[in-house]
Amino acid sequence: MALTIGVDVGGTKVAAGVVDDGGRILEQVRRPTPSTDPQEIADVIAEVVDLLKGKFEGVRAVGLGTAGFVDQTRSTVLFAPNLAWRDEPIKEKVENLVGLPVVVENDGNATAWGEARYGAGRGHDFIVLVTLGTGIGGGIIFNGELYRGRFGIGAEVGHFRVVPDGRRCGCGNRGCWEQYASGNALVHEARELARVAPAMAGRLLELGGGSPEGISGPEITQAAREGDKAALECFRTVARWAGQGLADLSAILDPGAFIIGGGLSDAGDLLLDPTREAFQNALTGRGHRPLPEIRIAELGSAAGIVGAADLARTDPL
Repeated sequence: MALTIGVDVGGTKVAAGVVDDGGRILEQVRRPTPSTDPQEIADVIAEVVDLLKGKFEGVRAVGLGTAGFVDQTRSTVLFAPNLAWRDEPIKEKVENLVGLPVVVENDGNATAWGEARYGAGRGHDFIVLVTLGTGIGGGIIFNGELYRGRFGIGAEVGHFRVVPDGRRCGCGNRGCWEQYASGNALVHEARELARVAPAMAGRLLELGGGSPEGISGPEITQAAREGDKAALECFRTVARWAGQGLADLSAILDPGAFIIGGGLSDAGDLLLDPTREAFQNALTGRGHRPLPEIRIAELGSAAGIVGAADLARTDPL
């Protein structure tokens, strides 16, 4: 049994797991991320790897998945918005600390690979993963291979522009897709509705403690599951943007399946049904082409660990 370790490095936590060649996580650990100090981040990664390596014989390699731009050699993080990494040679640092080969990959790519190999993407060679969370992340599987682009930083699907001079985005531009179809966008819609039409948003305000600023994603989902019209309208608004974006991606990439992950996907059919409808209405050449499947991701928060570990197992570098 070939064992590797997958590490999901986020802005608030470092989660790691030992993964076998069937995609099963045998044991996990997590630590807070010391996000402001590059060396301390490397030290925490080494700590969790050494802890897991000490419990299992035969660990062969380590895969690191992290938000940010990873270079084409899968060794250097060029830029990570929530970590103190700028041109950070993290592969070399961690290899020196743990004594194992290390592969570094963008977390969206790692998640896409995990879903393609062991999750909702099984059986498809052309997949686009879209994670609808705080923002929007992505990953592309093309002909069974991970598509990374010329410089290693492809599949940043949340940042194609859908509204010229629209809402300001954390990437520095305006009007990015993630400003209209993410979990943050859902909260934005609900809070705005509560401010301008409090009578209509009564249930949302009740769940939010009486204030628009108290409304968050779980409250909106709860209200929608109760049949609240305001909450359902917020989901329909975000789903229209999501479906439009998927249609645009389909026109360019023509995948066999879209895999929808991230926290917003927990809403299930509340999100998927109107997204599918909007997608079909917006798809170019509709009625004259096969439709890709739109599926909910299966691996949840474990996908990044599983994908990173599997990439470390199969990486030729």
